[in-house]
Amino acid sequence: MSTTTNNDPLAARELTWAINPEEILAEHTKINGPIVRTRFPPEPNGYLHIGHAKSMNMNFKLAFEKLGVEPANRRTIFRYDDTNPEAESAEYIASLERDVRWMGWEPERTTYSSELFQQLFDYAIVLIKKGLAYVCDFDKATVEKQRDLASRRAQARNSGKDPDEVAPLDPALIPGPNRNRSVAENLDLFHKMAKGFFKEGQYTLRMKMDLDHSNPNMYDLMAYRIKYVPHPHIGDVWCIYPTYDFTHSICDSLEHIDYSICTLEFETRREPYFWVLWALDLYRPKVYEMSRLNLAYTVLSKRRLLKLVNNGYMRGWDDCRMPTISGLRRRGYTPDIINTFCTGIGATRAMNVVEVEKLSSVARVELGAKSRRCLSALTPVKVKIVEYVGCTAESFDDDANCTYEVQNSPTDETLGCHMLKFTPKCFYVDLSDFGMDNDGGNFYGLTPDQHVGLKYVGANLHVSKLIHDKSSPEKLVEIEAKLDLSEGKPKPKSHISWCPSDSVKCEVRVYNNLFVVPEPSEKWEEELNPQSEIVYPNALVDPSVLEVAKKIEFSSEETGGKTKVTEDMSGGTDRHFQFERLGYFIIDLDSARDAKSGAYKLVFNRTVNLREDIPVKAKSATSAKDKEKLEARKVAQAKQLAAKEARLKISPENLFKEADEYKGLYSAFDGDGIPTHDAAGEKLTKSAMKNLKKEQAKHVKQLKVKAMKEGK
Repeated sequence: MSTTTNNDPLAARELTWAINPEEILAEHTKINGPIVRTRFPPEPNGYLHIGHAKSMNMNFKLAFEKLGVEPANRRTIFRYDDTNPEAESAEYIASLERDVRWMGWEPERTTYSSELFQQLFDYAIVLIKKGLAYVCDFDKATVEKQRDLASRRAQARNSGKDPDEVAPLDPALIPGPNRNRSVAENLDLFHKMAKGFFKEGQYTLRMKMDLDHSNPNMYDLMAYRIKYVPHPHIGDVWCIYPTYDFTHSICDSLEHIDYSICTLEFETRREPYFWVLWALDLYRPKVYEMSRLNLAYTVLSKRRLLKLVNNGYMRGWDDCRMPTISGLRRRGYTPDIINTFCTGIGATRAMNVVEVEKLSSVARVELGAKSRRCLSALTPVKVKIVEYVGCTAESFDDDANCTYEVQNSPTDETLGCHMLKFTPKCFYVDLSDFGMDNDGGNFYGLTPDQHVGLKYVGANLHVSKLIHDKSSPEKLVEIEAKLDLSEGKPKPKSHISWCPSDSVKCEVRVYNNLFVVPEPSEKWEEELNPQSEIVYPNALVDPSVLEVAKKIEFSSEETGGKTKVTEDMSGGTDRHFQFERLGYFIIDLDSARDAKSGAYKLVFNRTVNLREDIPVKAKSATSAKDKEKLEARKVAQAKQLAAKEARLKISPENLFKEADEYKGLYSAFDGDGIPTHDAAGEKLTKSAMKNLKKEQAKHVKQLKVKAMKEGK
């Protein structure tokens, strides 16, 4: 029976090696019965990110829905694919478990590839005894030469040419001195590898696959390498470690996975995946490749994420600008938001870049219904009423005349309400709601000639006098104003928020896109957005937020006389607020409480802005520094657009020779235009060339899209 059928919604490219013998398939069916099993197998070499969230959504939910599997028969294993101890750590292992649980997924069980190392070792012995694995003493450079020769010969065959003319065999490389070792010698060397007789890199165990194959992933991949590194999960039991290519399919088979789901870059690894299982006479799961998540204005490469952290661009893996699950959680995204977003984008084989606005839209829907409302001022300016119309100063001495009942949510009465007191002798508005003129009618905030309404008060506010800082004349420190509560008062263009005199001082962190371009290039570090985090250290929020702060659990450990807030792992929205007219915010982990006085030092993170635009600041109120930053961003975006247009005029074979971002980086190229050597003449690694091939394929796709748009 084939592993895929035409009506299988998760059908993919078929291979002869993927066909299960009847007796093996019967045994698998007997074990699983009606159960359909998937797995989520991240490597603990970093924190999970939103791309992993898509994979979790597929493996724990969407795949079963596509297959029509009843909920009672759905099973998903959470497996640590921990075969590379140098890059893995106990910190990463703990973070993966924490994030999977927080996302709301319940695995059938949690497993570790490392706990199968003895069984994997035994399978390696089986391959050696079958003559399908051998110990090799080639160093990395020699392996690259061997693979390059095999690849050139395969290309010649595929194009109808004689490989012996295009790329003559070099006996030192193919077959080489190692491939035909005796079984006895291979067994002896492999056992010595396991006992620590050799240095790292001196020997590897390679699978004897097919050096004539058109797929380079069949060129005798490595199965074991020597590493004198203790393992973060099982300790220093082993000094040889199996590779991903050898381990992955075996673990899938032993765990009786029905569908092994991965991303499209693993499509060419389908051959070695099934070759290993064929060679060992093991059960073969079905394999399905889907497109990976590409989210605009961010990066999901673990290498780049690690660099963001290690080079100090971010505070850590849970920095709110990071696309990690930890970062998203700290920023205020909930499991429901992330899972709804992943379900919405689905899982197909089509490659695309998802707009970050899709995630923001889901967040607004979720938080709009559940977040508690409050008033705020990020850059507060003091206001004092000096003139009253339709009321008197004394009328506000009675709390009944200046205290308002505000619903915590206009759509959910169960969230209750809070009281808000207007303090006309001293209250605060946000500087962004004030300008020196109305910018030709485009600015709806308060100006010397334009009044506004005060939310909840029902009064109009008019400027009477502006008071500036004597030492810094451009800095506005106070507005003396007229309050109009008369019945015939003119209708204002807008109503602005305000904060009473007893508001809570806090720090507010406003987050924007991490990059200034939607698709960061190879020069991505130069494309980081300097405005990705804007901190308002002297912001104000109305006193009602303390009702929430008092319910939050703080750590029992003191640091500098303060206790930090504990992380909320419930996935709920108890710490979320809608700062009216500004956006959705959450109390950050840096918030603290004084151990003696009980006073709070609150920090808020903006999760997402509101759908409605914040009133545009008048031109004359925009600082020169802000103008400079805005202009720099426009220049960067224009430069990127020009570069993109220029790229679309370059043929695929000349991409790495003529595109600005690649000029001068490489000195030699193959027949397809893929760089083979860097500027210094050093040969590029296989991995580097593979990534460049992907860039070229992406460029080809962009050219096709352009041609379609132009009707060519």
